[in-house]
Amino acid sequence: MTANKTLADLAQVTEMKTRDDVVLSVRPAYAEDTAALEAFFDAVSDDDRRFRFLTAVRHVGTDQITPLTHVDHWRTESFVAFDQATGELVASAMLACDARMDTGEIAVSIRRDYRGRGLGWTLLDLLASEAKRRGLKRVISIEDRDNHAAIELEREKGFDAHGVDGDPHLIMLEKRFVD
Repeated sequence: MTANKTLADLAQVTEMKTRDDVVLSVRPAYAEDTAALEAFFDAVSDDDRRFRFLTAVRHVGTDQITPLTHVDHWRTESFVAFDQATGELVASAMLACDARMDTGEIAVSIRRDYRGRGLGWTLLDLLASEAKRRGLKRVISIEDRDNHAAIELEREKGFDAHGVDGDPHLIMLEKRFVD
């Protein structure tokens, strides 16, 4: 345990099992995860990296990683998911809430060799649960229209699709929570 970690931090590790029986250890991301996240995003497909950051970038550097590792853990939460069998970082998920704590934007990235194994489903469930726990009314995801896999997954999870005014290349997917 590092000096910055407390026993309470360790208690925040959640074990989750995907539909393909991958057992994940999921916890909030911290500054100490910067190097691991940089390496993780190098192992994400070029298209998935482009879809996550909405720009073509070969390497996700410290400037893009810092917003994932320096969060307040309430209004914004960034999760890292490790394959329990290997200890490797295999996914990243983020929930960023607006100032009114009404809407949260979500984003998920999966390492290319773990795609299609249920991690996306599992992490979307986690993000929805966290959004409800924080009292949000809805979550949204902004997707490139070419990101067919994410759009299909989110629709299967109850998200409705809407166009984005002024940008024909993007689509907003929205999931509202019933009181």
